[in-house]
Amino acid sequence: MKRTLEFPGLRYPRSFLKLLLLGFGLVSLPLILALLNATAYVDRLTTQSQAAVDQAAEAARGSRVLMEQVTAMERLARQYLILGDAGLLADYAKVRSGFKQTTSDMSLLPLDESQLRDLNRTIEKEQALFEQLGRKHDKRDGRRQLIGGYVELSELANNVLNQSNLLIDREVENMGEAARRTQRSLLWQLAASIPLGVLIAMLFAFLIAKPIRQLDQAIRQLGGAEFATAIRVRGPADLEYLGQRLEWLRQRLVELEEQKTKFLHHVSHELKTPLTALREGSELLADGSSGALSRQQSEIAEILKHNSLQLQHLIEGLLGYQQAVDSVNRLEFRPLDLSDIARQVAEAHKLAIAARKLNFLLHLEPAVLTADADKLRVVVDNLVSNAVKFSPEGGTISLAVRTEKDKVVIEVDDAGPGIAAEDGKRVFDWFFQGKLGHQGRVKGSGLGLAIAREFVLAHRGSIEVIADRAPGAHFRVSLPALRARG
Repeated sequence: MKRTLEFPGLRYPRSFLKLLLLGFGLVSLPLILALLNATAYVDRLTTQSQAAVDQAAEAARGSRVLMEQVTAMERLARQYLILGDAGLLADYAKVRSGFKQTTSDMSLLPLDESQLRDLNRTIEKEQALFEQLGRKHDKRDGRRQLIGGYVELSELANNVLNQSNLLIDREVENMGEAARRTQRSLLWQLAASIPLGVLIAMLFAFLIAKPIRQLDQAIRQLGGAEFATAIRVRGPADLEYLGQRLEWLRQRLVELEEQKTKFLHHVSHELKTPLTALREGSELLADGSSGALSRQQSEIAEILKHNSLQLQHLIEGLLGYQQAVDSVNRLEFRPLDLSDIARQVAEAHKLAIAARKLNFLLHLEPAVLTADADKLRVVVDNLVSNAVKFSPEGGTISLAVRTEKDKVVIEVDDAGPGIAAEDGKRVFDWFFQGKLGHQGRVKGSGLGLAIAREFVLAHRGSIEVIADRAPGAHFRVSLPALRARG
């Protein structure tokens, strides 16, 4: 049944570039917000600090002016009490007018309770002294009392000045505390914005990498000739379009594979009938059934017989190749002991080994795994057949089965000409035949090792040529001991 390779996800923008820009914008957004917030904090702190400094400076200036005005009024009052000059009283009235303006301005400032209390006491004290100053003071005690009152007024004014200085200190402390609060707030915002930016970056990295992985998986799927799974890429429209083109390519490859299969079946079956007649005719000629042949005619008949036999093997190889390809995805898994299969294969090749006078060494250990017994029998049989074909008479063949951790290993060694270095990577290709000769009578089709590789890969295993041993060819198959596929 056809499965669909589908990757559900979020709604993507129309293009990959828009996705990148959106990701960049969202990653930058927390930092931008933190920067704007920091700017607002700094601006608010600056405004508050400026207002506090202005108010403190205004209070300090007013307090100093107030102190100067009280000192001037005290001096004029003393002079008036001594000299009795009405002009001094007029000057006093002018200074007092400035005093009242100064106290009025200071009362509008954001003073605390103690400052307002001292300021009000100063105003009330000055008002009382002014009223007393307007009356006649012929007695010395009255004058002394009035002068003492101005001394108290000076002390009150001095208290206002001291409170103003305390106001400056307090405002400086308040500004420092506000600056520290702002710093802590900005640090918390920064600490929150960085992880948020990282999370958004990780999210968009996933969203960006996801369609790329889907495309990579689709390409690997096509490269591995896995055409049964439909390809569908979810992401930006341009990447989805690429996925659609890959799906079109998959369908096209499926069609070509079907055409190739039909072609092979058709050609193989069509060739078998004339080939059978050709082989039978060449055998009749070679046997002399149609009459005695001359020496030259006999040689021609043998050549026809040999080539018809070789052609038959090639056609059978084509059919075997197609059957192997069709059966790769039809595996029947069950527990088995691979050493038993190896013994069966060795027994099947007993006559061929004896005919070639070969020494066959078996090194079999119990190796239990879950696999398709028929497919693995083909793998071992092809490797042993290959070793028999390439080994010289009297040579030695070794077949070993053992377990290594969670794997089952098969090794087949022979004493033949080996595999050329340049053929090491191509020896498992379909229809490939190496440059070094073999000892068999009939040339192979180059399908045995290719079929073995397909069956091994179907079991999620590996097959390789071991190049560090000499002489001869050395093959190693590694299979997972656990079940590879349901």
